[in-house]
Amino acid sequence: MSKGYRIQASTGIHRGDRDYQQDQVCLLNHTRHSSCMLAVLADGMGGRSGGRKASDQVMLTARQLFERYDPDTDDASALLRQIVEESHLVIKLTAVSAEQEPHSTIAAFLIDPDGESHWVHAGDSRVYHFRNGRMVFRTMDHSYVQTLVNQGELSEQEALDHPHANILMGCLGTENDPPVDLHVVPQLTPGDALMACSDGVWHYFTPEELASTIAMLSPREACEFLIQKARTRAKGAGDNLSIVIVKLEPLS
Repeated sequence: MSKGYRIQASTGIHRGDRDYQQDQVCLLNHTRHSSCMLAVLADGMGGRSGGRKASDQVMLTARQLFERYDPDTDDASALLRQIVEESHLVIKLTAVSAEQEPHSTIAAFLIDPDGESHWVHAGDSRVYHFRNGRMVFRTMDHSYVQTLVNQGELSEQEALDHPHANILMGCLGTENDPPVDLHVVPQLTPGDALMACSDGVWHYFTPEELASTIAMLSPREACEFLIQKARTRAKGAGDNLSIVIVKLEPLS
């Protein structure tokens, strides 16, 4: 990874107003390459046991595959694709013993030692890239309302309040193969920040609010603030919340 910055990172998770927690989030540092890390977030669905089993399988699969990953020789996008495909297969196999059919979203980003970042997502959990306090890019949800937004039939704001906002067009554990949307940031630089979060978080904020919060606060403070503010704005009807923030701070 190029010199000139240090990495700060944090995760946050809260049950919200639900009876149980189905979100999972982890931030993994590579055991053999200190400047290589993987952030993974999964929003499980399908009853108390089904959703949690699904998100558990995403975490377990990601840990196992990342442990074998070598940033000097392996393809980062291929690793992320493999995490999605293997998680999907294992979740389908667990459906037999689950209360309901287990499904899960995934949003993950990997930072390689050279400063390149690779992303993958399936479902409506998101990854954001901020640079110097402004949003540069975010993933596009695999959801019914995102399709309507893309077609010009809904605005982003209208999509938030649409009665079918929770309908997914693709995720892990369904009969169909999951979507595997990949994205690459060729070079992260000082002032950059990456965030992955579930819809229980992003639903309550504009991109500008997210960007300014992450720019002003440390990752730990930003995670705590965004979860607290999302819970307040949900007014007692909030989903599970999960978030991971990585910031590249200039060396002073």
